[in-house]
Amino acid sequence: MSVVDVSLIGLEAALLALTVVWALSVRLRDASIVDIAWGPGFVLLAWLYVVALDASGVRPFLVAGLVTVWGLRLGAHILARHRGEDPRYQAMRARHGDAFWWRSLVVVFWLQAAILWFVAWPLLMAARDAGPPPFRVTDAAGLLLFVVGSAVEAIGDRQLSRFRSDPANRGRVLDTGLWRYTRHPNYFGDALVWWGVYLIACSTPGGWLTAASPVLMTWLLLRVSGVTLLERHMASTRPAYAAYARRTSVFVPWFSREG
Repeated sequence: MSVVDVSLIGLEAALLALTVVWALSVRLRDASIVDIAWGPGFVLLAWLYVVALDASGVRPFLVAGLVTVWGLRLGAHILARHRGEDPRYQAMRARHGDAFWWRSLVVVFWLQAAILWFVAWPLLMAARDAGPPPFRVTDAAGLLLFVVGSAVEAIGDRQLSRFRSDPANRGRVLDTGLWRYTRHPNYFGDALVWWGVYLIACSTPGGWLTAASPVLMTWLLLRVSGVTLLERHMASTRPAYAAYARRTSVFVPWFSREG
């Protein structure tokens, strides 16, 4: 089976999986459950590519294993903090009115399926590796970025969850732990994860061609569904956020400007 054929199977699988999640969202009247499916969606594609390409090398299973740990942790984290439909989707529901239930299939669920499929291209390239090639510099660099990124993301999420669970912190800004060095450690860690996957894929023939995957993921985190959106929300709901923003790096961790 060719890479193109397997890629199209991956797209079909992503669309089918997100359609099932959409049907559940209609029943629950909660479109934000699509976010819970984001990480597990990559797990699905990673193993689908391994099976469809009959992978036998070490690298395909290494990448699929890493993505499984990352994706299931992320899905479990979002599920644990889920408290009903996110305001972003509530606003979309209000804007589309009674038609939202079916329009959300395209503008939310199928769109996310298409993005997920595109970002997962390095997983497909890594799954093509059928032999026992030598461990390359790109493998080492990619593995390091993936592990560091996963740790930063998980620790950042854990620190934020602990902060939010304390009623005394209501209305306050988290500025300790990793959050002292970057305003978005979870998004920064997520970006590192995908650059790590890409570098590992670069160890396989043609893997370097999938650079658009981590570029798109980083852009989404910075400009679309991540940093920009959250910065706007925090600035309007947390009076102390402006001072925090002045002294703390927005994305890449750095020392506080207060010293």
